[in-house]
Order: sequence, then C-alpha cells, then structure tokens
Amino acid sequence: MLSISVKYFDDLSLDELYAILQLRAQVFIVEQDCVYQDIDGKDSRALHLIGKKDNEVVAYTRLFPGGVYFKEASIGRVVVGPEERQYGYGHDILKASIEAIAAHFKEQAIKISAQQYLVRFYEKHGFVKVGEGYLEDGIPHVAMIRE
Repeated sequence: MLSISVKYFDDLSLDELYAILQLRAQVFIVEQDCVYQDIDGKDSRALHLIGKKDNEVVAYTRLFPGGVYFKEASIGRVVVGPEERQYGYGHDILKASIEAIAAHFKEQAIKISAQQYLVRFYEKHGFVKVGEGYLEDGIPHVAMIRE
C-alpha cells in the first residue's frame, strides 16, 4: 500500500531528499536515457508529494503555485519507480497532487508539460491537450490543462 505525504522543501529529511533525487535520476536520466539538469534550483520553491511503500520512496511529484512555471498551478517530475508501476501508483499520486494543489495553493486550474506517450493517462484525470507538441530535453511533450 502506498503512503502519501506532502511536504515543503525545508520539511524534507536528508534521507527523503536523497531518495527523491535518486528516483528522479533513475527514471528521468537513466531509464529514459536523457541527459538534462534535473536539479534545477526550483525544488526549494516546490511542494513535494512523496509516495512511500515499506518506508521507501517509490513515487513522487513536485507541485508549484501559479506564477512559477505557468500562469496556472503546475505538477511536474511525476515519477513512479519501474518495479512499482503495475500497482497504479501513478494514478494515486496524480489524484493526491490535484487535491494538494487545491488544499495548499487554493487553486483549481493546473497546467502540465506532459510526455506525449502519457496523454491518455493525464486525460483520465481531467487534463486536455492545448497547442502543438514540442520537444523538451529531446522527448516529445504536449501542454495540458485541467480547469
């Protein structure tokens, strides 16, 4: 079972931060074979949603109020460890992320930069494509909004 917590950067323990960065690197850099600067200086301004199973970080998102990435609030770095994807944790953390944005930022509209192959996943949570696709760090993406 996935245990979800929401924390500001200053409330993360060093072990949590390390595990989050390790998971992000495992998936976004190694698995997706994409060399990019994951540690972008924005983590300190984010709200971090952490999914743990057996006290290990296996799922994660970072959340921003409107005005940081987009005019709207945003969800980024959506990640579930490869060995945990079969359990539907991506849906669990996305639903919790939408709820956390409403609770912490008091915002409804959310804009994301979604990897193209995940469009249907995000559509199941009320997101719709806006505009044309584009490359981000060499990977096809599309902007999506949930009003």
